Amino acid sequence: MPGFEIRLRERFPELAMLGPAGHDEAVSMAQVLEFATLGLQAQAGCPVTFSRTAQTLETGIYQVVVEYSEEAVGRLALEIAQDLCKAAVEDASFDLAQALDRLRELDEDVRLGPSTGAIVYAAVARNIPYRRLTEGSMVQFGWGSRQRRIQAAETDRTSAVAESIAQDKELSKILLHAAGVPVPTGRPVLSAEDAWAAACEIGGAVVVKPQDGNQGKGVAVNLSSREQIEAAYAIAYEVSDEVLVERYLPGHDYRLLVIGDKLIAAARRDPPLVIGDGVHSIRQLVERVNSDPRRGEGHATSLTRIRLDEVALARLTSAGLTPETVPARGRRVVLRNNANLSTGGTATDVTDDVHPEFAAQAIAAAQTIGLDIAGVDVVCDGVLRPLEAQGGGIVEINAAPGLRMHLQPSFGKGRAVGEAIIANMFVAGDDARIPLVAVAGTNGKTTTVRLIASILGQHGLRVGMTTTDGVYVEGRRIDTGDCSGPKSAKNVLLHPDVDAAVLETARGGVLREGLGFDRCDVAVVTNIGLGDHLGLSYISTVEDLSVVKRVIVQNVRPGTGVAVLNAADPMVARMADSCPGSVTFFACDRNHPVMAMRRAQRKRVVYRDGDSIVASGGGVEHRIALAEIPVTQNGAIGFQVENAMAATAAAWALGIDWPTIHRGLGSFINDARTAPGRFNLFSYRGATLIADYGHNPDAIQALVEAIDNLPSPPGSKRSVVISGAGDRRDEDIRQQTEILGDAFDRVVLYQDQCQRGRADGEVLALLHEGLKNARRTSEVREIRGEFIAIDSALAELQAGDTCLVLIDQIEEALEHITKRVAEG
Repeated sequence: MPGFEIRLRERFPELAMLGPAGHDEAVSMAQVLEFATLGLQAQAGCPVTFSRTAQTLETGIYQVVVEYSEEAVGRLALEIAQDLCKAAVEDASFDLAQALDRLRELDEDVRLGPSTGAIVYAAVARNIPYRRLTEGSMVQFGWGSRQRRIQAAETDRTSAVAESIAQDKELSKILLHAAGVPVPTGRPVLSAEDAWAAACEIGGAVVVKPQDGNQGKGVAVNLSSREQIEAAYAIAYEVSDEVLVERYLPGHDYRLLVIGDKLIAAARRDPPLVIGDGVHSIRQLVERVNSDPRRGEGHATSLTRIRLDEVALARLTSAGLTPETVPARGRRVVLRNNANLSTGGTATDVTDDVHPEFAAQAIAAAQTIGLDIAGVDVVCDGVLRPLEAQGGGIVEINAAPGLRMHLQPSFGKGRAVGEAIIANMFVAGDDARIPLVAVAGTNGKTTTVRLIASILGQHGLRVGMTTTDGVYVEGRRIDTGDCSGPKSAKNVLLHPDVDAAVLETARGGVLREGLGFDRCDVAVVTNIGLGDHLGLSYISTVEDLSVVKRVIVQNVRPGTGVAVLNAADPMVARMADSCPGSVTFFACDRNHPVMAMRRAQRKRVVYRDGDSIVASGGGVEHRIALAEIPVTQNGAIGFQVENAMAATAAAWALGIDWPTIHRGLGSFINDARTAPGRFNLFSYRGATLIADYGHNPDAIQALVEAIDNLPSPPGSKRSVVISGAGDRRDEDIRQQTEILGDAFDRVVLYQDQCQRGRADGEVLALLHEGLKNARRTSEVREIRGEFIAIDSALAELQAGDTCLVLIDQIEEALEHITKRVAEG
């Protein structure tokens, strides 16, 4: 595209990622979009550095990934990047400054504010996982039953009663006074006249403020004339219909932050002001102060812009000034009586100067109100002496105090208040995580998940579990459908009654959104098989699929985490190199080269030895008889033996004791209720009926081998009912019936309810093709409708026969089969 790069750089000169102007390396439009999306965010001040573009096998189709700090900002940047590219193509105008302003404004709106952000960053530093629950400041720390929540500087232990008391200024004063904490005298008033009357009763200067206000809204201090007091009452009444008048305490305004039973930080707050230079007006001086990049609107920045609003204008008027007045050089012009940061004030850290008795009074005040986190407002001469010794007093207790003044004070050093809040919520060493096992692979995932959950349940834990047939908590299904993606995983970790999580982790969810967790204690990979959705989402080879399945192994907890890997599967075994923790291998063959080497090194392995499963390593050798594991049918079903070995290795990695592992494996019954669609056995008129959700060649082969190991009388027949998933490759669909045609006498074909993008009859035609060279099948029938196909197969069964039904609609089909079995 001649001239495109020049036009692009003219519109976005900072697009340095493309390389120097005139470079020879070919760049795709997808890469330009990538670089522009990342560059726009970076120029807007977002902390992003990562992006990639990859060409797919399909000509002209690229996959682009760009990091974001806030998803909404990243999406907007992508839209603007497209507009930029289009403008460069068409030689149209593009307003870069406006685009960056849009991104900055959105980022400021949606990102965590400084108070919440400080707490979140402190949690991350301690390896405590977090999840933002709203677009505001509601955040969950930790998982399951160990979770805690905050909203800004309030925690889930902040009492609603204590918060109500803190908002009621008069009640707060009564309680503090009763506890011996010095407070200014005063009373609630009902009108402007009553406010003046209260001021006369108090004598001297007073403060007028809303009884249940916050952030300094409607507060006026050091008032003495009737006009001032009545005007202040009107302003306070706009904030709350309950107004308080109390004695004005001369001195400085201090904010002390109390967390738990400790004073964590203290700051002197000064009201918003400007200093004259003899040249500029007050309005111009305010504009100069507001040009400080630390000042912004609201609480997203460390300081707030000074506003020339009614309160500021009234303050100027009382001093005989206007916004256009040019104050003399060095003159301090105070623009508000109160010193809140939210109204443009500044803060100076004085934490190291606070007298111990002064601190004790602040702590006592917070505990009297009942707050676990409190901002204690004090007016006095200084913090170097006890409060009573200088005639000062506590004027207000604040729930959900702002942390900005302590994190980034205008003067002095910032304090680690976020760390202090996290330390008050979680004891040292507590990362608020629950045991988490992730299970991936082509086949066996769901049964392995259920076996591990059974063991953990026997250990006394309340287990949350995600599978392809639903989400379960303590054995109760709380969601239905395919729940093997990250959304369901997050929901389990969000559940307050979950002590341990076992999560089936399918490739589709990983490709769409990644994982629903940052790391796991144990990652189990059962196998990597052919036909597992190859060709979908640009995953076209088994090697590609292995990279996707490997993600959970790469994200085990460093050092202490464990990957449980199938040694007999070369793709899976190679994942050991990507594990930041340790590895336990499992395989039926103890003499497999990988297993033999591990056994020689005395490292952990789980294998089959005759009629037992053996766990060996590190001086431990423990045997579990296959007869004790019902799911294996006394060891006859090979793939269930592998699932039991994987579950055993996972439980061993979690430190579960052996008697509990025995009970968990022994109590798991593989029926239509506990493991729907996973080799569910039924007896029908003397015949054996098996219902399974196997839907790829490897699963079909494993089912055939399992059926070969089941007892059957001479002369009995085998039949199978099968359809095919339309989102598989042609060769994978054909291969299923190629396998079945060599193992079954009768084949009943039906069409899935959903063809998944295939034309009507297309899948059935492929299944027929797979049976062309069948060595055993003598009868093939095609029936439209899953249930009719099942009934057709059942009608021909004789005592001793075996029928495998490969179901599509799991619950409905199992219900139908159960009904037919009951009818006999």
